[in-house]
Amino acid sequence: MTVEDVRAFNRFYTGVIGALDYGRHLYAPYTLTESRVLYELAHARQLDAADLRTRLALDAGYLSRILNRFEEAGLIERGPSEADPRRRSVTLTARGREAAGLLDERARETVGALLDTVAPQERPRLAEAMRAIRDILGDEERATGAGELALREPRPGDLGWIVQRNAALYAAEYGWNTGYEGLVARIVADFAEDHDPHLERVWIAERRESPRSSEAESGGGRPVGCVMCVRDDVPATARLRLLLVEPDARGHGVGDRLVQAVVDFARGVGYRDLVLWTNDVLSSARRLYQRHGFVLVAEKPHRSFGQDLVGQDWRLDLRGSGV
Repeated sequence: MTVEDVRAFNRFYTGVIGALDYGRHLYAPYTLTESRVLYELAHARQLDAADLRTRLALDAGYLSRILNRFEEAGLIERGPSEADPRRRSVTLTARGREAAGLLDERARETVGALLDTVAPQERPRLAEAMRAIRDILGDEERATGAGELALREPRPGDLGWIVQRNAALYAAEYGWNTGYEGLVARIVADFAEDHDPHLERVWIAERRESPRSSEAESGGGRPVGCVMCVRDDVPATARLRLLLVEPDARGHGVGDRLVQAVVDFARGVGYRDLVLWTNDVLSSARRLYQRHGFVLVAEKPHRSFGQDLVGQDWRLDLRGSGV
């Protein structure tokens, strides 16, 4: 690769981005930078000005002026930080969340129109190429700590790991009893005993610690997450199951990679819909599903795993834009 190769790609991609916002309405009435600030605030429980400055590489004075304008417009509130009393947190108001939601909706519609021009069978290849560029050039949002993240098929012992880690994590974090372990064991056993490899898959997210480590030399690493895609009882419908990300790998894009892998696979093999069942206490997972376009279609209280819960059914129309 040469410098000119990179410059040629930049010219091409800049043209694509410019075409997406041909009418200059995508971010209106905000600037691109203001829209990025709103996005960060909408996707984090709590941030302060220093966090925003670091994430977006903004000049402190420039960011301060943006936040002042947002506060005057009623888009944000500032108050004491829970993590550090010396700092002031920045959170969106209801009006701010509405503005951020509108910008997000415009972006999804615009990018969706672009993806409509891409053949369904080419979308997984496009997604993987984009991920490769971000990984190679060191996108911090996708960094997974000290190593490289890879998604792979399960090896002997991995299905047992899925059962063990689901049982242990949900017991530790939510107090769920062995009833949940039994459910996971049945799901995994059904897959192991009878599945169609053309229509059903399991992914293991693996962190490969260091290029110089013995794990990297042997091609191995440490599992940090998993997800399944299986056929649903409804025709032409796939079901996402058993999404899990280890605590020390959260916040680094692992869940996004796993969910996107399922979406790309399900769409690529011809499913029309992708569905999942979760519980309302799993707030981080729900936000992740929403980012990938899933829509809540039903809720129902239930008593399971030793807890009073609210079960939720989510659905993604795979014939849509795919964003």
